[in-house]
Amino acid sequence: MSQTVGKTRLAYSRAWHHIDVGTDERSLGRIASSIALFLMGKNKPIYDPSTDCGDYVVAVGCHDLRTTGKKRFQKKYYTHTTRPGSLRSMTMDKMFEKWGGGEVLRRAVRGMLPKNRLREPRLARLKTFEGVSHPYKENIIKLGHQPSVIGAMPKVQQALKEAKTSA
Repeated sequence: MSQTVGKTRLAYSRAWHHIDVGTDERSLGRIASSIALFLMGKNKPIYDPSTDCGDYVVAVGCHDLRTTGKKRFQKKYYTHTTRPGSLRSMTMDKMFEKWGGGEVLRRAVRGMLPKNRLREPRLARLKTFEGVSHPYKENIIKLGHQPSVIGAMPKVQQALKEAKTSA
């Protein structure tokens, strides 16, 4: 058995990703699939399907979700309480009115996560907001697909300012 000491704690640390759904040109399914990859941790080299190594995702601007075709008025969401005759359906448009775009995005991501014991803990790390303001501003270190780690390091910012002034 290997006794190699590694940086596994650092590898398993969770990053916070920020996705602005309102300004993203991708459709609902494309955004949901990229969010599902972040929640599962497939962007990390330590990914293992049996461990929960995913990151947090903050999705803002969910009221501006884009869909293609007539999905907004024709797609139906079904619920059932397992009692006879209790099948209920709701269109996406009604769901936007009742619960907002965050619930539509959450259900799309939920369908793209693996159906196992890690599904609910992964989905709990998805934070959706209708507007652009959210309480997790201090935690965000990655914006969409572009890492912005420099913003979290004041010494690096100071060195960059000094380099610009001396040049």
